[in-house]
Amino acid sequence: MTPLHLSEDRYFDPTPKQKEIAKHLYSRVATLPLVCPHGHVDPRLFADPDYSFGSPTDLLLIPDHYIFRMLYSQGIPLEKLGVPRRDEGAVEPDHRAIWQLFAENFYLFRGAPTGMWLRDELYTVFGVEEKLTGESAQDIYDQIAAKLASPDFNPRKLYEQFNIEVLCTTDAATDPLEHHQAIRNSGWGGRILPTFRPDAVVNMDMPGWRDNINALSKISRIDVTNYQRYIQAIENRRAFFKTMGAAATDHAALTAYTEDLSPQEVEAIFQRALKGVASAEDANRFTGNMLMENARMSIEDGLAMQLHVGSYRNHNPLIFERFGLDKGADIPLQSEFTRNLHPLLNKYGNDPRLNLILFTLDETTYSRELAPLAGHYPALKLGPPWWFFDSLEGMKRYYTQVMETAGLHNTAGFNDDTRAYPSIPARHDLWRRASANWIAGLAAQGIVDMEDAEEMIIDMAYRLAKKAYRL
Repeated sequence: MTPLHLSEDRYFDPTPKQKEIAKHLYSRVATLPLVCPHGHVDPRLFADPDYSFGSPTDLLLIPDHYIFRMLYSQGIPLEKLGVPRRDEGAVEPDHRAIWQLFAENFYLFRGAPTGMWLRDELYTVFGVEEKLTGESAQDIYDQIAAKLASPDFNPRKLYEQFNIEVLCTTDAATDPLEHHQAIRNSGWGGRILPTFRPDAVVNMDMPGWRDNINALSKISRIDVTNYQRYIQAIENRRAFFKTMGAAATDHAALTAYTEDLSPQEVEAIFQRALKGVASAEDANRFTGNMLMENARMSIEDGLAMQLHVGSYRNHNPLIFERFGLDKGADIPLQSEFTRNLHPLLNKYGNDPRLNLILFTLDETTYSRELAPLAGHYPALKLGPPWWFFDSLEGMKRYYTQVMETAGLHNTAGFNDDTRAYPSIPARHDLWRRASANWIAGLAAQGIVDMEDAEEMIIDMAYRLAKKAYRL
């Protein structure tokens, strides 16, 4: 048996003075509640008090594209990992065999953020004290399975064990939020809030857009036959989400392009889309216009507006056709913000009632565009490193390139942005340790004193996210 060991000093700089300060700062926030303002955990987990996670493979492997994209890159078919096919074709049904294959290839994650999260998760959540290898695979599977079978190991209990203060899900504009309503009706004290995501009824180039408009008509009880009724339906759904506790909206776009279309232009585009003849340019301009509209709505209803930019979705058509969305084949794109966001910021950027939180997959924009923009416009804040850059090294680059120009209080703290519920504490812990290490470097150089450093680490671990999302 090779012990699984988590160093108390992990992620801290080896320089003695900086490490000492980092350990002190981390100790001040290690046990603070977790604020989770953006993520993709399914609210069904909390609606049913007897919810079962299934097998260790169901929970940890099959739904996690961070894991299976790495294995796929090494030539392991997704079928062998149990990932369901769209055509219901055959995939490996034996969850122990899938786990064994994963364990034999766990070395692929050495030094990668997924490996860091999983190692922490196995140790702190499941009590695993042995390194995961091909030899230890089945014993560890049994240990995790026993935990999952325990009545004390369910989503609600883990919410309390993880010390989560609030957890926000991400929900389609047409979602009736029945699971959120069930959580409310249950009397359970956990704070699970929806987030309004209208992409499926905004981005005209998404498959099924016309069907989604029909669904929007049905659930809003507004017959969406023109642009004015469409806007009324969107406002109707935002209002409903807010009654259910929503604090934010979430928007994904290929680019940060914004445009304020005239009533005549936007109506013409919308009518072409209803007839199924809208062009790619129509779709781009409409999305840009709707970012403007949603900014206006956020000023009116107070919901924070998140904008995630720069993912080329479904880059691998074979994987998309066989397995569908969110299967690890989304790739970052080069992005531009200064010109693309100018129409929106020119109209709304000086209004502090707007809380626009930006995320990007193009790190080259950090110091060149995003930090200067956030360091000027009252309406704008920067979200934490996202997706491929939600990592130790990604966080270091973010601190170096963003903080000096934007300023700490023009950032939005941390969010875990994950579907992998048991990984949430590990993700927050990595951020808190990386933040403590960065601040410790400033203190060791005399850039900030210890009193300020102690305030900064609490801001980064807890207060900034609460403030940005008004939680």
